[in-house]
Amino acid sequence: MRVAVLGLGVEGRSAIKSLLNRDIDVYGSDLDLDIDIEPHDQLEIDLGFHNFEKIRSADAVLISPSLWNLKTFESFRKNEKLLPDVYTHHRSTLTIGVTGTNGKTTTCLMITSILKKAGYKVLVGGNAGGGFQGYTEIILEAENKDYDVLVVEVCDMTLDFCRGSFDMDLVVVTNQGKDHVDIHQSQKNYLNSLREFIKDKETILNADDYPLADLGKSSSKVHYFHKDNERKLKLFGEFNQENAAAAAKVAEVMGINRKLVDETLGSFEGVAGRTEIIEISGSKLVIGKTDNVDAAKAVMQEDDFQVAIVGTPRRNEKWRLEILKEIETHQPQTIALFPGLDNTVAEARKVLKDYPGEIVELDNNDEVVEFTKNSLKNHLTVFLGGNGQENLMEIRKKVMDNEL
Repeated sequence: MRVAVLGLGVEGRSAIKSLLNRDIDVYGSDLDLDIDIEPHDQLEIDLGFHNFEKIRSADAVLISPSLWNLKTFESFRKNEKLLPDVYTHHRSTLTIGVTGTNGKTTTCLMITSILKKAGYKVLVGGNAGGGFQGYTEIILEAENKDYDVLVVEVCDMTLDFCRGSFDMDLVVVTNQGKDHVDIHQSQKNYLNSLREFIKDKETILNADDYPLADLGKSSSKVHYFHKDNERKLKLFGEFNQENAAAAAKVAEVMGINRKLVDETLGSFEGVAGRTEIIEISGSKLVIGKTDNVDAAKAVMQEDDFQVAIVGTPRRNEKWRLEILKEIETHQPQTIALFPGLDNTVAEARKVLKDYPGEIVELDNNDEVVEFTKNSLKNHLTVFLGGNGQENLMEIRKKVMDNEL
């Protein structure tokens, strides 16, 4: 068996790893010359071009999400050699897709916890950027083992790819917000993509997110969820009440006992790297991934933060700098900036040029840890977030390893 992987971004590299782990030969190609992939005896790579002779001779073809709609690869989408059409067991398994701007990973894992508690054999994964191992991993894993339900996290940038690769029986849309502006160009375009994704599918939508209400008209059947602030959760923030409400609505649609649902959600511990509240020596630290303006707003309105410590975005993701404008509106005494996914601290300072409070620049994670500890020693309420989930998890560990 030989599979051609076209496009070696996050999903493409994850796909190669999944294929090689199953002793499958791989040909991979990308127009980008600057891609670092570990050599392997069963892996052949071309960078700077796609060798169409090698692609056509492969037993199956995987087109990465960023290349999915390109006319160049249209013939491969139609010739029934796509990996999801060669490995097909996942298509006959009940599949729940979870998409939206924020809360996808948490909602997926809440749903999975409920289903497992109810006795279902569940496979969860999808969007590699969300912390899972990629879409190819689900397809290959489902081929070799019998699962009752697949729970797939669908990134807003992979809607078309997932529509062509999975047969979704139920789709959950957690919310809609401003992210990946380079891909969607406008919020209207994003909503249109969502509308197309849920077309003729049974759908669960957030009733508290007004722009989503109209999308239900394109579904075969629509259910709405409302957050329940009376629900007892171990998790921080009203936004997690929305995630829990979405998971509970899935359980309701599947006829799962309400008591089991409430008990499962009440004991749910959360997801590593997502926003959590930590009490340290009488001080409060709220830390976690908040990589778009809607996520930052949801966290900042939860408390009166005296200090906001923010990781900066990649250079090509200037729209994420709006996170800083949102934080500024909440008027913390101090905003500290540190390199997140890129060192764009200088650009961040320009965004905050009219900010009346103190601005501090931190050069590395060790400085962030020290500044966080000092802020907590002064009994300040601290928010630590922004871009760079791995950075944030490393910082969290160091703060916890060196408690005040």
